[in-house]
Amino acid sequence: MSDTGVKEMLRNFYEEFFNGHDETAALKYVREDYRQHNPGVGQGRAAFMEAFARKFREEPEFHLEIVRIIAEDDFAAVYLKNVDGRGQTKCRVVDIYRIQNHMVAEHWDVLQPCKEEQEEGTDEAGICQCDFRSEQF
Repeated sequence: MSDTGVKEMLRNFYEEFFNGHDETAALKYVREDYRQHNPGVGQGRAAFMEAFARKFREEPEFHLEIVRIIAEDDFAAVYLKNVDGRGQTKCRVVDIYRIQNHMVAEHWDVLQPCKEEQEEGTDEAGICQCDFRSEQF
């Protein structure tokens, strides 16, 4: 699959699965033997579908807004915002995928809380303002 094809597949996956709240869309986009590196979601496509079916029930306004997709060979990174029903950004996310046979085979993610969930020692964007030259590190 070309890099452009990977980007298109991932855009469709996000729109149908995450924003359409259609967990059955995973049958089309996610391999059965899917490997998940986020400890909050189990291994395999069935566990992925179950975790998000529950999330969609608990958060009916759940929506992800893609900012950019970068793809190269069999890997892709999706930079996105998790937005609430008012369009406010709840957090920023980078999802990293390994693609195999035109389907998502493996996933890693990094989450950055936004202002409301801002951690001590970070600026408004959630970026660490620590002095790495200090003795605390």
